[in-house]
Amino acid sequence: MRHLIAALSLTHGWVPMLVQLLTAAIVLGATGWRSRKWRLFALPAVAGAGVLLAVCADIYLGSFGIAGDPAPWGVWIWIGVTGLAVGVVVVGWRGARWWRRGMSLVAVPLSLLCAALAVNLWVGYFPTVHAAWNQLTSGPLPDQTDRLTVTEMQLAGARPKMGVVVPVSINSDASGFRHRREFVYLPPAWFASTPPPRLPAALMIASALNTPADWLRAGNAVQTVDDYASAHDGNAPVLLFVDATGAFDNDTECVNGTRGNAADHLVKDVVPFLISNFGVSDQRSNWGVVGWSMGGTCAVDLTLMHPDLFSAFVDVAGDLAPNTGTRDQTIARLFGGSADAWAAYDPATVMRRHGPYTGVWGRFDIPGARPSQPVGTDPVDNPEGQDTAAHSLCRLGRTYGIRCTVITQPGRHDWPFAAAAFATELPWLAAQLGTPDTSEGQ
Repeated sequence: MRHLIAALSLTHGWVPMLVQLLTAAIVLGATGWRSRKWRLFALPAVAGAGVLLAVCADIYLGSFGIAGDPAPWGVWIWIGVTGLAVGVVVVGWRGARWWRRGMSLVAVPLSLLCAALAVNLWVGYFPTVHAAWNQLTSGPLPDQTDRLTVTEMQLAGARPKMGVVVPVSINSDASGFRHRREFVYLPPAWFASTPPPRLPAALMIASALNTPADWLRAGNAVQTVDDYASAHDGNAPVLLFVDATGAFDNDTECVNGTRGNAADHLVKDVVPFLISNFGVSDQRSNWGVVGWSMGGTCAVDLTLMHPDLFSAFVDVAGDLAPNTGTRDQTIARLFGGSADAWAAYDPATVMRRHGPYTGVWGRFDIPGARPSQPVGTDPVDNPEGQDTAAHSLCRLGRTYGIRCTVITQPGRHDWPFAAAAFATELPWLAAQLGTPDTSEGQ
């Protein structure tokens, strides 16, 4: 029974709908029709408080300048209902019957839960009850172990059947970027010898609102790479799940700017750390970057700006350029108003300034254009034009020698799409980076 509950979906099916229907019934019962004074004065006031809370939440989220699929109406409705429920407790407590008081108290956390479910239906952050519980309780990640155990396994020649995930604390002296704990995935082949074989490596970058473990939890990356390794005699790239933002709500777009030197952290802290601590290859032909949403924009930028370090990227629904709103808002928010600083991270400008590239490959994955829509113009699955951005960047990139492809898959701008895209692209990426026992490539 416990396993059945843990496997219940939070992104579709009956669970979210049942919770929302139950909550709506309790909120209506708590509110009630009551007296004429309640209907004419108190009820409009608490309803207005709910609307105000939804508007404030919209303004607050907008202040981050986070790109992505605009929030559906359900998010704002349930935030508003939460404000109404709180108002009913505060304003309607006196004179209410005991059972109505009880319902009003229960209505508040249930409304918050429904707002959270609506957000989750929007971004697909928690696919199941188990994933949500594991994240909220800081449970262990899939395949997680500690650094000492990894060293002992390697020295003993104990090659695991599946890969392992190791939490790491990376020194930030070179960048000065304050970041959270990051994670390294080591495939079974890494344990084959001491020192370890010079395996290829890839950075894994998540969306703007993130934790470094998001690819591991919401993106199902461990299961995906474990399945790949199992089919290739334990071989797979070493993956480093990085912290490109330093905080959940600090959208850096992986640039050096007012929100921190995120680019320097990835290039000057992370890459040398992985080479020196885990013995991966130091050849640029064996290094790549994978990113989703904001991370997709980062993957393109890092590869174009540092072709001496990276040879391949996978951009999953990224933007045309670093994006925290309009161009002017982005320049103000990320670069302190410097248009020149913004241009230094604009992929189109970077390509034109660099000139022809050699040995750089890229894949752009976008949610599928519907049959009635021309390719690259689907406003439903790509509400902020990520499909148009992918085709534009790839078309320009080809004129500068970048061998790229745009891949269209069913889905929309959410974590389930990111997970599916990574599963599709991993064989290509592993082969492109020179992973042993692979034959696919571009």
